[in-house]
Amino acid sequence: MNHLSSLYEQLRPPASLPGPGYFADQAKQVVFTLKGAVSLLCAAASLQPCSTSLLSSSTTSSKSQHHESNGRHPSELPYYGLSPPFYPTPIANGTSSSRWSSAYQHALSLTSQMTVFELQNLTRGYPGPCVGNTGAVPRFSIPSLCFYDGPSGVRGQELASAFPAGIHLAATWDSHLMYRYGRAVGAEYRGKGVHIALGPLAGPLGRVAKGGRNWEGLGSDPYLAGVGMGRIVEGVQGEGVIATAKHFLLNEQEYRRRWAQDAPGGEGHAISANVGDRALREYVWPFMDALKSGAAAVMCGYNRVNQSYACQNSKLLNGVLKTELGFEGFVVSDWDGQMSGVSSANAGLDVVMPRDGFWGEKLIEAVKNGTVAEERLNDMATRVLAAWLYTGQDDGTYPPVGVAPGGQLPDPVDVQEDHADLIREIGAAGTVLVKNVNGTLPLIKPKFLTIYGYDAIVKSTPWENPDRYGGGYDVSRGWTTFNGTLITGGGSGSSTPPYVVSPFEALSARVRADRGMLRWDFHSVNPSQQYLNADACLVFINAYASEMSDRSALSDAFSDDLVENIASWCARTIVVVHAAGIRLVDPWISHPNVTAVLMAGLPGQESGNSLVDILYGDVTPSGRLPYTIAKKESGYGHLLNPSTGQKDGGDPFFPEDNFVEGLHIDYRFFDLHEIEPRFEFGFGLSYTSFSYSDLEIHVSIAPWVEEIMPSFAATRLAEFPDPDTPIVQGGHPDLWETLFVVRCSIENTGEKYEASEVAQLYVGIPSEEDQEGEENETPVRQLRGFKRVGPLAPGEEGQAKFELTRRDLSVWDVEAQQWRLRRGEYKVWVGASSRDLRLNGTFEI
Repeated sequence: MNHLSSLYEQLRPPASLPGPGYFADQAKQVVFTLKGAVSLLCAAASLQPCSTSLLSSSTTSSKSQHHESNGRHPSELPYYGLSPPFYPTPIANGTSSSRWSSAYQHALSLTSQMTVFELQNLTRGYPGPCVGNTGAVPRFSIPSLCFYDGPSGVRGQELASAFPAGIHLAATWDSHLMYRYGRAVGAEYRGKGVHIALGPLAGPLGRVAKGGRNWEGLGSDPYLAGVGMGRIVEGVQGEGVIATAKHFLLNEQEYRRRWAQDAPGGEGHAISANVGDRALREYVWPFMDALKSGAAAVMCGYNRVNQSYACQNSKLLNGVLKTELGFEGFVVSDWDGQMSGVSSANAGLDVVMPRDGFWGEKLIEAVKNGTVAEERLNDMATRVLAAWLYTGQDDGTYPPVGVAPGGQLPDPVDVQEDHADLIREIGAAGTVLVKNVNGTLPLIKPKFLTIYGYDAIVKSTPWENPDRYGGGYDVSRGWTTFNGTLITGGGSGSSTPPYVVSPFEALSARVRADRGMLRWDFHSVNPSQQYLNADACLVFINAYASEMSDRSALSDAFSDDLVENIASWCARTIVVVHAAGIRLVDPWISHPNVTAVLMAGLPGQESGNSLVDILYGDVTPSGRLPYTIAKKESGYGHLLNPSTGQKDGGDPFFPEDNFVEGLHIDYRFFDLHEIEPRFEFGFGLSYTSFSYSDLEIHVSIAPWVEEIMPSFAATRLAEFPDPDTPIVQGGHPDLWETLFVVRCSIENTGEKYEASEVAQLYVGIPSEEDQEGEENETPVRQLRGFKRVGPLAPGEEGQAKFELTRRDLSVWDVEAQQWRLRRGEYKVWVGASSRDLRLNGTFEI
């Protein structure tokens, strides 16, 4: 008990709370009872619940008992308290907006009348038709709430669409398309009677190049991912469906992502992402956008953060999410991601899925014996009901649940509407042209095309698992490629298309309409027949990734050999790569006969049609890479592979990964280490050219206001947000105020093609080099804006306008525990990628 006594002293309420005054009142001092103190000490450790010697058996984890038996496993005590404790959980009250306030008034009127059993019934899962089903409260007409996968559409059900994956949507760099995507996905969820959609996703952010789930997210930059998260949430919840921002937080690899997975001997904790306070906010950033847009649910991940499981990490849930960001909704565990009972409840978890986990009757007992406060249980249930009411699902018009395990219902609801058109549009908009020489593309009514590669056609047997196109974890683990055209990745975020338009099908239709001819070979690595009269040779390859395992490589020999073999004789070889993330191309990218290359992503069910729209010039390519493609794997340094968790002689039972790079992932890592990429973040070609001119930078406040009210103007550029302004969902309101506006002109300087340009704004925040090492050094450039300009006809000019908010220009100050506007010179660049920077300027704060 000596160690516990020491922890108790550390947890005693301080005389004055550190950090910004704006949430000091919310972080009220904890009054300890004997049981409460022990409970909170164990929750602070957030590894496992307390043993039976400290708490009643009803709150003890079987895993914890196993760990503590006969000393076979190393002690957890050295890891206690490494994630700072933050208690109690803030009680939500709906102060963020009038809409939240109304929802909370109604929710509180209901929960105040409920029994303890009814309250806990809303915090747990039951068997049912959905992947997750809460309990119901019939006497108040509260239904069982239905949770369903995934971010790119209703998975595993009949007559539902397969939308492009998140990484493909990110490659559009189009906020309007992101909103329309969210709206369409939300409409299909609503049509199926799903109350809570399990998406969008910005965790993983894409720190690890080989990360198995990077494809589900929205790119490897927090700003780009944040715009996507915010716009998708707006769209989904605009249809009255609760959007779930996930996975909170730092779930950046699949290897050892959860208890016992991949562990030696089948036992051991999940990987711990050990991250500094400032770098932590980079991964929080996209979630801020989701919350600002009203996200009513957040899912916590399987992994540990600073040695504390994410679903019982009080710093993350109570401190960052519910206090710093003012989250009004509920936190749901990833499926079977709860690792304790009392600890997770006190740390801020609100709902456990898919069953009762360590809660259910045990949660009721914990409330009765005082280890979980009754106010905490009330808050859990109230948050769930408030989210349900906030999205208007109580108005009597919400459709009944129309999903079922296996997807086979007697009369399935068709929710596809006209979404195929949007899917096709996004598929084309997210296709990135990275090479085009000798006028290879667009194709102008070619008479003779040859088609090669396994990715050109649909897989012959894709339904081994009816819920997952291409196969489930039992067959897909370890795949580097997919034996058929790749439209989605694997795992819970995959889709189940009603049909797939393959590249071969779409090309056949186009060639047939032009009265041309085709030859093909889908399986040979070195086709024996050479068609020397072909106008062009198209080679289709892919790169697969899935939940449950990280990628083993960023390329494969068969595909590379295929490209080189075709290019050895075909003077116009066009390579199309469908990829679930980064795919290296250096073995053949410089081959003189490889004259065009398209990174075609994961485009969803209309794949072939989207591609042909680009190939034939019906749509001019405007997609941009949402990540960096290196020349070789070593270019990613320590960010290439998932961590084994045993660096520097670490304990394999407590694997950990130290995020020593701080803010420097993807293009920031390449910039810091002066590594020349093959294709940089934000890169993408067009069939035309653009010029940039007339950069202007203005303070957003009108000059006459600054002249008449200088104190007001000065306050807007104060170092820190106003400490007297209440926090609302999404963070301090001052963070979202526009401080500067940047404009420039963009002209289509080509002669033939109408096209859109994606202008990108990068900001250099002043450094404080005397205080910083690599771990928290400020990147030389950070994306802080993008704008799709056009379509512009040849010779036509348009304007890009970027609004820079306080958050865009601030850094997280670890001492003040607040976003801070540094004093000094800020640099601004506008260009076509993170390295193709056409204009530059500065301003002072």
